Amino acid sequence: MSVNVSIDLGYEFEVKASAKEVFDVLSDVPTSASFFPKVNKLVDLGDNVYRWEMEKVGTSQVNIQTIYASKYVSNRAKGTVVWTPVKGEGNALVSGNWKITDNKKSTHIVLKIDGEVTVGLPALMKMIVVPVVEGEFEKLVDKYIANLIKKFGGEA
Repeated sequence: MSVNVSIDLGYEFEVKASAKEVFDVLSDVPTSASFFPKVNKLVDLGDNVYRWEMEKVGTSQVNIQTIYASKYVSNRAKGTVVWTPVKGEGNALVSGNWKITDNKKSTHIVLKIDGEVTVGLPALMKMIVVPVVEGEFEKLVDKYIANLIKKFGGEA
């Protein structure tokens, strides 16, 4: 038995750093991932595909570890970094994108994440598991954004 949890997150913020600096960090997956909390391991599978292995969350009796792989495509001219899920790697499918816009004195950043995490727990745990997984994912992304804002010299 398993429970599927859908993730749909969107963020929009502005930082003081240049669009070039922002793109350089966000398009380099290992650098970008270094700002994401609770990453146990980031594995380079080649061809711009990375497997994210997150730390386990929960208790010793009931815990969840999210593992997924995505393929990344960066386009400096468009100011985009797009990732698509790679099937057969882990227990989640995650896609999303960064959109980076140069506003001369600041840089506007939009982040969109869509995903589905499959948790190997009985279906009757769904009412408990879904809000926990959604909340944990959202907290991690919030912290990631805060870490990036700090890296980029604060919000503009």
